[in-house]
Amino acid sequence: IQDECGPFSIYAQSDGHGETKTVHAAHGCQTNLLALTGGFLKQARQPDSWEGWYWGAKHVWGMDPVGMQTITNNVIKDIAEHTDAVFMWGGDPETTPWGWGGQMSSLISYWFTDIGVKQVYVCPDLNYGAAIHADKWIPVLPNTDVALQLAIAHVWLTEGTYEKDYIATHSVGFDKFEDYVMGRGEDGVEKTPAWAAEKCGVPDYRIKALARYWASKKVSVAHCNGGGYIRAAFSHEPARMEIYLLGMRGVGQPGVNQFQMIEWQLMDMPTWNPLPSCSVLPSVEGAYRGATMDLSEPFIPKTLIPKAITEKKLEWHGHVIAGIATVDQFIPFEWEPEEGKGVRMIWSDAPCWSNCWQGGNVFQEAMRDPELDFILVQHPWFENDTKFADIILPTNTKFETADIGTDNDSGQWNVVFYEKQAIKPIGESVSDKEAVGIVAKKLESYGGIYEGIYDKYLGGKTDEEWIRVGFESSGAPEDLSFDEFVERQYYAFPTREDWKEIPAGLIEFYEDPEGHPLRTPSGKLEYYSTTLASYFPDDKERGPIPHWIDEGAGHQERQYLERGRKYPFLLVSNHPHFRVHAQHDDVTWFREIETCKVKGPDGYLYEPLWVNPIDAGKLGLETGDVAKIYNERGAVLGGVLVSERIMPGAVYQDHGARCDTIVLGEGGLDRGGANNLIAPTPTTSKNAAGEVTSGFLVNVEKVDVFKLAQEYPEAFERAYDPACGLVATARIVEGE
Repeated sequence: IQDECGPFSIYAQSDGHGETKTVHAAHGCQTNLLALTGGFLKQARQPDSWEGWYWGAKHVWGMDPVGMQTITNNVIKDIAEHTDAVFMWGGDPETTPWGWGGQMSSLISYWFTDIGVKQVYVCPDLNYGAAIHADKWIPVLPNTDVALQLAIAHVWLTEGTYEKDYIATHSVGFDKFEDYVMGRGEDGVEKTPAWAAEKCGVPDYRIKALARYWASKKVSVAHCNGGGYIRAAFSHEPARMEIYLLGMRGVGQPGVNQFQMIEWQLMDMPTWNPLPSCSVLPSVEGAYRGATMDLSEPFIPKTLIPKAITEKKLEWHGHVIAGIATVDQFIPFEWEPEEGKGVRMIWSDAPCWSNCWQGGNVFQEAMRDPELDFILVQHPWFENDTKFADIILPTNTKFETADIGTDNDSGQWNVVFYEKQAIKPIGESVSDKEAVGIVAKKLESYGGIYEGIYDKYLGGKTDEEWIRVGFESSGAPEDLSFDEFVERQYYAFPTREDWKEIPAGLIEFYEDPEGHPLRTPSGKLEYYSTTLASYFPDDKERGPIPHWIDEGAGHQERQYLERGRKYPFLLVSNHPHFRVHAQHDDVTWFREIETCKVKGPDGYLYEPLWVNPIDAGKLGLETGDVAKIYNERGAVLGGVLVSERIMPGAVYQDHGARCDTIVLGEGGLDRGGANNLIAPTPTTSKNAAGEVTSGFLVNVEKVDVFKLAQEYPEAFERAYDPACGLVATARIVEGE
């Protein structure tokens, strides 16, 4: 392929939420080899945990790298001293953070209750955090939050209960936003609570009560990344509106901030931590042998890969990678390869698009495109997209290698630790780094550009030497030797002695907006984005101020529109409680829990589908039934749980379930409940290349699994173990 089509016909799918390896890095080892052979087609992974913040909120307050408040030092201390309530908007501290740093978020939530800080959950589902911690649950239909937010602003404007002096000194463009809310703007519609109630499912009296409570209390807003609030169509609108509302409450003053319950100090940012700061933010980046990624072309946004394979021509804006300044979103890019030199090969170490990104059925079609000659996958498990591979390199888990790592995200003491090899590699498996090295060794026999490539790939060091490099650059004390570190296996850095003296949150901006400006063109909160107005004057989906959108290019996901009559339910698809995205769906202990899987009449353990009793009555569904959720893009099955923990008009099914395909591709059917397969293919909006994986329309229908088994006997007769799900032999047609 390199000889005939050039190096850029090889697409490296090299990211995702893999194991936290460093020397044996789970994601991107192949890019180090491909870079030595002339390059490769890069995958630019969009900010999938922060879509709305990245594409929207950045334009309000300039918060890099992802659009959420990243100056959060001592916010938890500030809440304890000044805050009356925390609004958990669309998040679940008892789910999402568990896979990215432990249970500190859970402890904090319990502690808020202990010290008298109220917790209000605004979400369609009474999620696991809300079920335990919520003093009040405000159920709102998926992807309608912006209507609720506009109505809250309307109450504050009509009752004069917002921070007028703050708005005058800390913001620009507020008059244009006020005109829109009060019906003096583009659509002439006043955004009253009654107007919002019809769209978001929250009664107008409750909207008024929520707005008045918020106006009379000190409130901070919390999030846990991802979820339907920030991964739906036009998600930049509720993200911007949240910052608008925080601005109307004087964001930065004591007790009023936005903060996260997850991934503290991410991207090596010591300011992005609401808890007491440690003396050192350790890093073992010097030992990292994963992805080689820069901003040079050619690259393709991850959300556009299926289109790149099948249509061969793309246009978009921005590098779309988290961590880049806001102005990058205005840079136009295009990709149109020469005839026959499009994507001809994929080398993947993250084969989970089908059940983690949008439009999974379309992706499956792309994997079978006639011009895609070869797919190479390296992975520990035979799951999801692995079944499309021509060759599989079996890689092992972090328990089978020795490595070095850090814990900077958990909210406890920062730690650098030595990871001893726990078990010998199973079977023929090798680490990701070693798998790519074996390929490099084989390539050497072809000579030319491949001559000596194995040693170049290894970087001149053994694994132990790379671990030593990581330790020596980690920030560990000089009087701690490497041998002592290996024997001890960890070093925890103490809390900063002066941590209480660090200004809390955005207090400096609150007290002196001129001396401590935001990173916006004006240095202030921008209620009207002059840059969006200038660069995208014809964009009706992401205009200079956030607004309610009925439909846009590629998206008609409102229940009251034509599609809504055919597909009347909005699907909530959150981070899974019993998985980390697509991982751990086969953990036997979890699968014994009744809310993890639902046992169908055929003995198969189906992904739970929450249905409100009102809707279940209309649909003739009972707990334990099997139903399909579907739209024109296809259908997936689920085991019904009738519960008041999901509001009427919405249904709930976590994303990330392991694919168990009955019918492949567009219009297909999946038994495993991988609902990303039927998510929209279009991105967040016209000029925002984000994913849309929640808050979309579906219908629900009871199915007879025994009739389905008669219709699709081959699919239903695959090797299956209820204790863990599909087994590898279900896909093997030759060999053992």
